[in-house]
Amino acid sequence: MKYYVAGHRGMVGGAILRRLEARREAGEPIEIVTRSHSELDLASQAAVRDFMQTERPDVVILAAAKVGGILANDTFPAEFIYDNLMIEANVIHQAFAAGVTRLLQLGSSCIYPREAAQPMSEEALLTGPLEPTNEPYAIAKIAGIKLCESYNRQYGVDYRSVMPTNLYGPGDNFHPEKSHVLPALMRRFHEAAQEGLDEVVIWGTGRPRREFLHVDDMAEASLFVLDLAPDTYAANTRPMLSHINVGCGEDVSIMDLAGMIAEVTGFEGRITCDPSKPDGTPRKLMDVSRLSRMGWRARIPLRDGLRDTYAWFLDRSAKGDLRD
Repeated sequence: MKYYVAGHRGMVGGAILRRLEARREAGEPIEIVTRSHSELDLASQAAVRDFMQTERPDVVILAAAKVGGILANDTFPAEFIYDNLMIEANVIHQAFAAGVTRLLQLGSSCIYPREAAQPMSEEALLTGPLEPTNEPYAIAKIAGIKLCESYNRQYGVDYRSVMPTNLYGPGDNFHPEKSHVLPALMRRFHEAAQEGLDEVVIWGTGRPRREFLHVDDMAEASLFVLDLAPDTYAANTRPMLSHINVGCGEDVSIMDLAGMIAEVTGFEGRITCDPSKPDGTPRKLMDVSRLSRMGWRARIPLRDGLRDTYAWFLDRSAKGDLRD
């Protein structure tokens, strides 16, 4: 069985790759194909077509995407919608053209309306306005879901989508401005502790609530969904046809998250909010009941995951090998 993992150098793709490699080492007859961005530009239709026709994978896992936090999404909306639309359209269509019948694409919880009822169920898709700060990215991710649904309906293939909550863990992007909230805070609190600062200011009011899932849990869930028998998957996802939520089912306020990160990094000063900065969506908690019924639950508690992530951050910082 030949697997192509698109985005294997990213946080999620890397975690999925590690799990597939572990399966192969355990004796499963698995061949894994990867390409870096310099080797294959997924935004190029011709390049992706040539790659798919040459490699002919049995399974495609689409974990490649242009991602970022509130500031990056708000600053570069054109790149976020264009790059992600091109990646999804090229990979999904060219996989189909090459005879791939099994595909898993990874989306995002930002596909749901800003004011969606909490916890957000799969049925909430397209029921209201999106969060303005990441609307272009969300629209691209919704298009990916609909691509999978459409190819399933018209051609009878088995293309599935998983919608993760906020992810974190080894391999994350720790850029202080371009990353998501958890790694950005971790880096800022780490630097504040190292410099002996007595205050860290966080964006917004601190009241928004977010759900966080360790990337190793996400990788496990992705392969769990991919491996489900078609009738089992279809019975639990209809009428949505292709997408399912992945999360831990619990959320915390940004202020509480900041407190946990301060504890993990050893910062002992004040945590102050800047309400002039945007909060983003008030709350984002996933309804993961469908996935729970299928038999999967997250296993890594947030505090344990934060300690694991900080240890990885310190190791990579010492090696000068942080992704940012």
